[in-house]
Amino acid sequence: MPADLAVIGLGHLGLPLAQAAVAAGIETVGYDSGPATDSTLTAAEVRRMSAAGFRVTTDPAELGRVRTAVICAPTQLGADRALDLSAVGEAGRTLAARLRPHTTVILESAAHPGVTEDYLRPILEAGSGLRAGRDFHLAYSPSRLDPGNRTHGIANTPKVIGGLTPACTESAHAFYARLTEKVVRARGLREAETVQLLETNYRHVNIALMNEMAVLCHDLGVDLWDVIRCAETKPYGFQAFRPGPGVGGRSVPLDPNYLPHTTRTPGHPLRMVGLAQEINSRMPQYVIQRSATLLNEHGKSARGARVLLLGVTYKPDLGDQEGAPAREIASRLLDLGALVSYHDPYIAGWRVRDRPVPRAESLYEAAANADLTILLQQHRTYDLQGLAVKAQLLLDTRGASPPGTAHRL
Repeated sequence: MPADLAVIGLGHLGLPLAQAAVAAGIETVGYDSGPATDSTLTAAEVRRMSAAGFRVTTDPAELGRVRTAVICAPTQLGADRALDLSAVGEAGRTLAARLRPHTTVILESAAHPGVTEDYLRPILEAGSGLRAGRDFHLAYSPSRLDPGNRTHGIANTPKVIGGLTPACTESAHAFYARLTEKVVRARGLREAETVQLLETNYRHVNIALMNEMAVLCHDLGVDLWDVIRCAETKPYGFQAFRPGPGVGGRSVPLDPNYLPHTTRTPGHPLRMVGLAQEINSRMPQYVIQRSATLLNEHGKSARGARVLLLGVTYKPDLGDQEGAPAREIASRLLDLGALVSYHDPYIAGWRVRDRPVPRAESLYEAAANADLTILLQQHRTYDLQGLAVKAQLLLDTRGASPPGTAHRL
């Protein structure tokens, strides 16, 4: 049976989009060459989607029967800090071989300015024999998903769209208007892509500022968490961000120095982004430094110390580990000779360096037996006041414990 929409890539972007489309009454098919990998949707939610008509297929022929195709393929920074677009290219080639005239194609994957027009468009045109803007519509829409956010979802978060031509923009607008309350038109593809660039880098730069403030305030003997509490009462000119053991998540900061040559501009206009990345990437080592100092102050060496890590996901109350600093912190602790265990209600098994890390079954008992407990993620199930009483030493990297009950980052 034909569907109105094909979502290509059923990961952290694709499945939630498909869920919103199904909820809006849009007949939706999900295409992926592998299994669905989104960890923010429960099995029950996926079953409800299927009961409402959502179909998952590995047959690319299905892509030639839809009016709208949204590419949600994963993009990540490679070892060279350049954006890996291989999955987008694969999705584009698969779609191009079945692309019909008048189809609307939208890219939602994270992309630097120019990807939709200079990279995806030639793939679609070469594989289909059709021309973007004349035979089919082409647009970009930055994803604004915030996993676990109970206030803002797809339906009530404004959606930005930009097309290759005004007609492409209007076609994408018509599609997203069925999903969300407000659709914002950008002037074109590159403006829409740059919205993603700005929003992602804004987050990383501000977290970097807070991480630097955390180190400074610790050295000064100042309670940064109280500073933030007071500062966020200012009704204008300030938005509260908070420090942490590292910056996780799937949104990646894009430094123009690592964009393709044709996209770069002279003058290194976003040097702050590279500096923010450097600062944020140092936080796991800072957590290790604080941990070793705490153990030493209590007459213990990191070598042989029993260290319990609480929460190894990148976000509270979710099972997604993408970019979480926990693995690097555990690895560095192992290098120091510590005996590492973990507890996380959302992660049944965890491996570091391809070796299983022991999972604490009894949280309070494990905290009482550990020489040091480190809170890396603040899941709602954690009673920080109770843990502070049970733990021999508690390092709170999230500022979640009551003042005076733990050592805070």
